[in-house]
Amino acid sequence: MTTTERLLKVLSLLQTRRDWPGSQLASRLDVSERTVRRDIDRLRAMGYRIHATMGPEGGYRLDAGHALPPLLFDDDQAVAVAIALRASTSLGAGIEEAALRALTTIRQVMPPPLRHRLDALEITAIGRAGEAAPVTASLNVLVTLAQVIRDRQTLRFDYAPRAGDSIDDGAPHPPRRVEPHHLVTSHGRWYLVAWDLDREDWRLFRVDRVHPRVPLGARFMPRTVPGDDVDAFVSARFKGSDVNAWACRGTVRLHLPAHAVLPFVGDGTVTAIDEHSCTLESGAWSWGALAAGFGRFEVAMEVIGPPELTAAFAALAERYAQTGKTGPVGTDLRT
Repeated sequence: MTTTERLLKVLSLLQTRRDWPGSQLASRLDVSERTVRRDIDRLRAMGYRIHATMGPEGGYRLDAGHALPPLLFDDDQAVAVAIALRASTSLGAGIEEAALRALTTIRQVMPPPLRHRLDALEITAIGRAGEAAPVTASLNVLVTLAQVIRDRQTLRFDYAPRAGDSIDDGAPHPPRRVEPHHLVTSHGRWYLVAWDLDREDWRLFRVDRVHPRVPLGARFMPRTVPGDDVDAFVSARFKGSDVNAWACRGTVRLHLPAHAVLPFVGDGTVTAIDEHSCTLESGAWSWGALAAGFGRFEVAMEVIGPPELTAAFAALAERYAQTGKTGPVGTDLRT
C-alpha cells in the first residue's frame, strides 16, 4: 500500500466512527502506531482537523473543518467526480458555472493519462435540473465509449439482457456492431446513441449492459441523428403520448375504418376519411421504426408524408424481400 493509498484509508476509517484508538488504526492498516502518527501529521498539514483523544489507549477524531482541505482521490474516484461535474454543466441546475470551475480545477491536477481520459468525454444530459445520472455503469466502459465516439471508430460489444429477461436457447449471441455517436444521461441512466450496422437503424443502448470487445473497428463518417437534435431524439425515445414529441413524424392513409384503428393507437391521431379508410399521424424515434409501426396494421396504405417516411418504407421493403428469398442458413426457399 502506497503512502497516498494509506492516507485515503485513514480518512475513510476516521469518517466511519467518531473515535479511533491509534492501536486499532495501526492494526487495520497493518502498520506501526508510529506510522499512524506520521500519517495523521501529514493529514493535519493538508488542512484536515484531526484531534487526539484522551484515554487509556489514546486515539484520533476527525472534525469537520471550516475550510475545505485538499481532497485525495484515487483514479476512479477522480474520473467519477469529473464525469458527474461534466454532466451537471449540461443539466441547467443553476450550478453550471461553479461546476465548470470545479471541473477545471480537478483537470489541472490530474496526471496526463487521466486528463486524456476525461478530455474524451462529451456528454449530453437530458432531463430536469437535479436529475444528473449516477455513475452506475463501469467507468472503464464510459471512457471506452467516449474514446470511440471522439475517434469515430466502429465498435463491437456484447449486450447483456435486462434483469428478468429470459435467454431463449442459451446459444451465444453475435456481438452488436455500431457506429457510436453520443453518450447521454437520461432518467437516471447512461445511454449510448449509435447507428446499428446490422439493423441499419438508430438504436439507444443502456451503457450498464454494454461490454465492449477489442480490437476496435475501422473509422467512419458520422451520420446525422434524426432531426439533427440529440436531445429531442432521445427525449422522444422515452415519450409516447405526444406525436410532436417524436423526432420523426409522418402520416399514412390506411385502408381500414377509423374504429378498427383507434384501439391499437397509443399515441397518434386517427382521422376518418370514409367508412372504409382513415389517416393515421404518428411518431417514432427513427424513420425505420415509424414505417415498421405503420406496418403492424397489415393492410394497404399510402404515405401522405414526409418523403423520409416513403424512403423508410422502400428500405424496409427491400430488406424484407431479401429476407424472404433465403432461409436462416442461406437455403433458397423458392426451390
